[in-house]
Amino acid sequence: MKNILATAAVLGVLASPALAQSTTSPLPAPRAPVDTTAPLPGANSFTEMQARQRAEEAGFSNVTGLVKDDQGIWRGSAMRAGAQQQIAVDYRGNVFPK
Repeated sequence: MKNILATAAVLGVLASPALAQSTTSPLPAPRAPVDTTAPLPGANSFTEMQARQRAEEAGFSNVTGLVKDDQGIWRGSAMRAGAQQQIAVDYRGNVFPK
């Protein structure tokens, strides 16, 4: 009986670090709700192609010149409603005309 209790105690101690791990990811949510106060600066994990896809999903076409700035925001130009516009894609995937 003592062996069973000792084994259970050891297993409980070994499992406790796994329970303390965070379940949140530092990566942006694939389809996070749009934050209208953006573009938000942050560590951007999007590739240029992913930022382009987000802009296209937001209704922009002919997305060109995307460059990530020092705040982690992709900036470039695109067409929407027949007009050329400057756009920004932040680390959460929010797309904003500038």
